[in-house]
Amino acid sequence: MRILCTNDDGYLSPGLRVLAEAAHHIGSVDIVAPDRERSASSHALTLHHPLRRRRAPDGATVIDGTPTDCVMLAVNEFLVERPGLCLSGVNAGPNMGEDVFYSGTVAAAMEAAIMRIPAVAVSFASSRVEEVEGWQSPLAELLGRIVERGIPAGEVLNINLPPVPPSEVEGVRVTELGRRHYRDAVTRAPDPSGREYYWIGGTVESLDSGPESDFEAVRDGYVSVTPLHLDLTSHARIADIREWNLRL
Repeated sequence: MRILCTNDDGYLSPGLRVLAEAAHHIGSVDIVAPDRERSASSHALTLHHPLRRRRAPDGATVIDGTPTDCVMLAVNEFLVERPGLCLSGVNAGPNMGEDVFYSGTVAAAMEAAIMRIPAVAVSFASSRVEEVEGWQSPLAELLGRIVERGIPAGEVLNINLPPVPPSEVEGVRVTELGRRHYRDAVTRAPDPSGREYYWIGGTVESLDSGPESDFEAVRDGYVSVTPLHLDLTSHARIADIREWNLRL
């Protein structure tokens, strides 16, 4: 099996190296990743300027674009063989709850799912991504089991690793997305010349998560595995809204 590895932290991220080393246990690996950090880029495509690639000393293909660009170019242009699996990560920091809508890591996996390629996004629930060292073997075993069972078309498995050594992990939980609430999401301040600027990025104020949520699993020391799908339709609401008799 050929495996495409990418991320949103850039090709030099230690998390990407750990993921690629784990992937080597289950297949042949191609790395196509951004040239720098692209966190919170979501599912952005670069449409208004050309993209360029270069080859890194370790053989990785480096793109001056987004994680979604990387997957699209890899599958349509760069790879001789279509990958049987796309792995995105290991991200520096968690991707749980509604963060999956902002995450470039998750978006890269979603792009693969759109292209009918089984995909997994992997994140480490700490900004100290260097501590992900040592997860190669456990990740290889987990990913191997996932490959054995298969991922349905149009689905992504979103994995979050707890910020502890693998030997201290309690196990694996299959979870649902929780919710998190931010405060001070925007900072407004003057720059040295007196002009006002805005900086987006708040701190977590509270979590709204039940016992089956990804937040609870990671907090309890478990690996969280959340199945996501591309269909955002609220099927339970269709019949009700049809009764509104909407018209122009």
